Amino acid sequence: MTRPSTLPAYGRLAAAYDSRTASYQRYRDEVVAELPLRRGDTVLDVGCGTGLCFAEVRERIGPEGTIVGVDAAPEMLAVASARVAAAGWDNVVLVGSPVESADLPADADHVLFCAVHDVLRSEAALDHVLSHVRPGGGVAAGGGKWAPAWAVGVNAGVLALHSPYVCDFAGFDRPWTLLAERVPGLAVREVALGAGWIAGGRVA
Repeated sequence: MTRPSTLPAYGRLAAAYDSRTASYQRYRDEVVAELPLRRGDTVLDVGCGTGLCFAEVRERIGPEGTIVGVDAAPEMLAVASARVAAAGWDNVVLVGSPVESADLPADADHVLFCAVHDVLRSEAALDHVLSHVRPGGGVAAGGGKWAPAWAVGVNAGVLALHSPYVCDFAGFDRPWTLLAERVPGLAVREVALGAGWIAGGRVA
């Protein structure tokens, strides 16, 4: 099945994305913390959206490093571009493209997949991105998932939060499975009463 790059709502809601998801910023920071970042590293932020992970990544890689933010929605990248300009960051490169065909640096040090369920369920996207990360490079991922079936109220909240941004909820109980096939030893932990997850590992 061919997955659409984004839902129409994903672009339409770009202006409200930061406020709509603000309460989850600590989980974004925890995902970034899974990467073994050093000053001067190059990091791929796949499905970067409005750039909510940029500040945390840049704090650790410094101005010597590079962030390559990839997103298929022009509206999201417009917000990300404004964030970059306001902060005066000159080491953030934004790539507007479906992930499967994005023009990426040949040998990035690390890759970040934060709240990008549809990307994580695309074998073509994962294979393309991981082929551009050096052996031993860090991989960090995280996002929403279905909580246990008995947590009906929690899952109602999960659906309300994620439905504008997720094209296909297939695999939403264990969103990391395709990534785990490609990253041996991927360590996964659940957060937010089972409604979220965070994972870290290294490219083989």
